[in-house]
Amino acid sequence: MLRKFIYRVGCLIRNPSIDKCYEALKESEFYSSEELHDLQQRKLTILLKFCYQHSAYYRKSFDKVGFNPLLEPINLDVLSKIPILSKDDLIKFNSEIHTTNSFKFKKKFFSETSGSTGQALTFYKDEVWDSYNRSSINRGLSWFSISPWDRNGYFWGFNFVFLHRLKTKLFDFLLCRFRLFSYSDNDLDKFLNKCKRARYLEGYSSMIYEVAKLANKKGVNLTNIKLIKGTSEKIYPHYSSETLKAFGQKIISEYGSAESGIIAFECPEGNMHLNEETCIVECIDGKAIVTNLVAMSFPTIRYDLGDYIELSDIECDCGRKHKVLKEVTGRVGKNIIGFNNKYPSLTLYYIFKNIALSSGLELTYRCEQSTIGFLTVYLEVEVTERLISLLDSEFGKYFKDDIKCEYVEKATVRVKGRKLKDFESFID
Repeated sequence: MLRKFIYRVGCLIRNPSIDKCYEALKESEFYSSEELHDLQQRKLTILLKFCYQHSAYYRKSFDKVGFNPLLEPINLDVLSKIPILSKDDLIKFNSEIHTTNSFKFKKKFFSETSGSTGQALTFYKDEVWDSYNRSSINRGLSWFSISPWDRNGYFWGFNFVFLHRLKTKLFDFLLCRFRLFSYSDNDLDKFLNKCKRARYLEGYSSMIYEVAKLANKKGVNLTNIKLIKGTSEKIYPHYSSETLKAFGQKIISEYGSAESGIIAFECPEGNMHLNEETCIVECIDGKAIVTNLVAMSFPTIRYDLGDYIELSDIECDCGRKHKVLKEVTGRVGKNIIGFNNKYPSLTLYYIFKNIALSSGLELTYRCEQSTIGFLTVYLEVEVTERLISLLDSEFGKYFKDDIKCEYVEKATVRVKGRKLKDFESFID
C-alpha cells in the first residue's frame, strides 16, 4: 500500500526509534498495576539521575532540598521532595532546564507552544521523546483498529504565510490527511466529500462539533468513519449527539500537552487511561501535576499543567490496568471578579454541570469579563425566559448579587482561529 510505504519511509527519516517505542508500549499494554508501577519506578530512576548530571536547574533544585539521586535509592515517593514546576519556571529557567548543553542527542526537534495560557514556550524535543509521543498516539489509534497511515480529516489551525502553507500541504500529503480551512459552503462540501474516503477524523472538538451540525443540516450521513478523536479542548457530552448523527461515532478524547506529551487516551469502553509508561500524574488540590518520564532534552518533573482533573481507580472492562483520568474539569485560570469577592473560573463548570443534571439542558458556552462585577455569557441557543430563569437561579447560588450576568444568544461560541476557552478575563 502506497500510503503505508510513504509513512514508513517518513518514520525512518524523522523518527528512527518509533518502531522500538511502539513495540514497548504494546508490550506493556496489559501489564498489571504492579508491573506498571515497577516500570515507572525504573524510568523515574533513570530520569532523575540524568537530570542531576545534565540539567543545571534540576541539580540546583535537588541540592536545595537535600536530594541526590546518584546516592539515594529512588521510588515514586521521592517525587514529593521535588518542588512543583510552573510554566513560568519553564520560560524563566529555560536554558538551565535544558540538558542539551551537557548531553549530545543524536537528533532533536525545535518546539514552540503558547498553550491555553498564552505564554510562549520554546524547547528542544529529543528524538526518542518525540517517537514515544507519536507511538502513544498510534497505540491509542490501534485500540480502534486504525493505522497511522489511514486517510484522515484534520480540524486544526492553519498558517496562511506562503512558505508555511506549502510546508503544511506537504505534511498533510505525507500523513494522508486533509483539513478544513473555513466554514464556507464550498469548503465544507469539499471536506465532507473527502470524508467519504476517510477512516478517522481528529482535531479541535469544537470544530468537529460545528462541522457535524452543518453536515446534519445538509443531510450528510457518513458510515465509513471509524474514529473521531478530539484534542486540546474539553469535549462536551452533547457534542456526541451531532457527531453520532453525522458520522456514526462519538468523539473520543486524547489528553496531553506539548511539554508533557500524551497523558491519557480514551479506550473503546469510554475510559481515559493514563499513559503510565511515559508519565506520572499526581492530583494535588485537584490540579494535574505531571512528570514526563521520556523527556530527556527538556525534562518536566512535577509540572503544574494548569488543569483541574479527577482521577479514578475503577477497573475498566477493556482489561487495561492503567489508571483512569475520570475528567478534566477545567483550566486553572484567572478569577472571576465580583463587586466584593473573587471566584475561581472553575465555578462555571459546576454551574453548567448543575443545569445539565437538573434540567437535562446541555449548553455550549463561553464567558468573558471585561468589567469588575459583570460577566458576559455567550450561548449558542436562543435565550428564552425559562432559560434565563435557570441561569439566574444557578449563577445566583454561587455569586448571589456579586456578579451581574448578560446573556448573549445564538452566539458563535468558538472564536475563529483559536482554541475554545470557557472563560477569558480582560481585567488586569
